[in-house]
Amino acid sequence: MLTLTFLGVGSAFAKRNYNSNCLFEFWEKPWQGDVPTKPPDDTLLVDFGVTGPMALYDLKDKPGFEYLSTPWKAINYPAIRKVFITHQHADHIGGLEEMALTNTFVFKDSKTGKPFKAELISTINILVNLWDHSLKGGLNTIQNRYALLQDYFFIRALICQPGKNQFHVGPYQFEIFPTDHVHIERKYDWPSYGLYVCDQQRGQSAFFSGDTRFDYPAYMQMMDKADVCFHDCQLFDQTDAVHASLNECLSLPEQLRKKTYLYHYGDNFEDKTWEKPMSNFKGFARPQIRYKLFQ
Repeated sequence: MLTLTFLGVGSAFAKRNYNSNCLFEFWEKPWQGDVPTKPPDDTLLVDFGVTGPMALYDLKDKPGFEYLSTPWKAINYPAIRKVFITHQHADHIGGLEEMALTNTFVFKDSKTGKPFKAELISTINILVNLWDHSLKGGLNTIQNRYALLQDYFFIRALICQPGKNQFHVGPYQFEIFPTDHVHIERKYDWPSYGLYVCDQQRGQSAFFSGDTRFDYPAYMQMMDKADVCFHDCQLFDQTDAVHASLNECLSLPEQLRKKTYLYHYGDNFEDKTWEKPMSNFKGFARPQIRYKLFQ
């Protein structure tokens, strides 16, 4: 069984709904109802932005997420086993320093002295730049020595090529694909990725766009096959945008809109202006609510 829970669904500058980061949870045995009876067998966090620690702190108090809390009511970071990074913007990586330091110093094994380390997954170019340009300033020294990214995480480097662009959570296959979020000179030259998640045994799948401009021809086959889709969306049109607009998403075929949740939206999402256009979709993705993807 695989579920998806958004820590937040807001844009980079949203203040009401946290950054658009999400938690995948896997159970070997399915459960019924709205609340699981035991913690998941594996977890994958997709991005962990500036508001990620506060969002995770709130989530741990929700029914069924108690395993994310310590006895002293802090975030139980070792409950997060894997982290996938879609790209390097702060709303997607800004919480990693806290996770790394907390796992190293708070959750250090008392017998071995070794820190807890989650598996950090992304492409080689993102992982190198993530350390050199984002995390090194705060993490490159541990008392009396210099540190590297692998002192804090187990590293899994992917390549965006068939056969080298996949990882698994339980039996479920996660395949990365490039997104046209920001480019310098040409499309896809600045690394950013979405996820296509497959239950290969049952022939089911889910589409998660990651941050992207509207690029339907590039991923239409994935959206068409998917049972449910989650698509990046800003609620306004913009010249040289780096996100898909609501008007662009409305150009998706009707059968796709009806199975698509929109996320990464602004704080004005409750404005009645959006009621009519949003009736064309499955709805706005909501924060801190489990979506059951595969049984």
